[in-house]
Amino acid sequence: MNIISGVSHMRTRVLGIAALFLSIAVAASAQTAPAPLASLNPLIGKWQGTQEGQPGTGTVEREYSRILRSRFIQMTNRSVYPAQEKNPKGEEHEDIGIFSNDSARKRITFRQYHVEGFVVQYVMEPVEKAGTLVFISESIANIPVGYRARETYNIIGPDEFEEIFELAEPGKDFAVYSRSRLKRVR
Repeated sequence: MNIISGVSHMRTRVLGIAALFLSIAVAASAQTAPAPLASLNPLIGKWQGTQEGQPGTGTVEREYSRILRSRFIQMTNRSVYPAQEKNPKGEEHEDIGIFSNDSARKRITFRQYHVEGFVVQYVMEPVEKAGTLVFISESIANIPVGYRARETYNIIGPDEFEEIFELAEPGKDFAVYSRSRLKRVR
């Protein structure tokens, strides 16, 4: 073996070892990054379903995806209520949200932005029942003072969940505004 081929062989081995360590480091960081948001893992994916409540009966399309190196989870939602007796004009609703970890409080927060201009900041309640996630509003912008909101996710299985959205007028208890049943499409 001459010197040139020996150097070339050594360079190939060093690059191979470096690639191996790099792939191990990337795999390790990918596994540990979402840990604070792990309770939301069942929601990751695209969903479709039905929705019913105060606006009537309609359809819903939703997606939950990890963003920014899995430090956050983004939710996009589109609900369509066709014209019906309960809602003669029909309605299209869109909202987006970001779930994040509040390390100081050791809680997950959820900020949701609605097409109507409402901005809701929720905090996740401690999990009391496996498969149930409850978020209660801490603040709601662009709505009369004193309103509260609650989002409850009931995980039915790996490809299905139910979401219950409730509102409470000032001084009153929560009342169901809408209930959605979603199935995974991807």
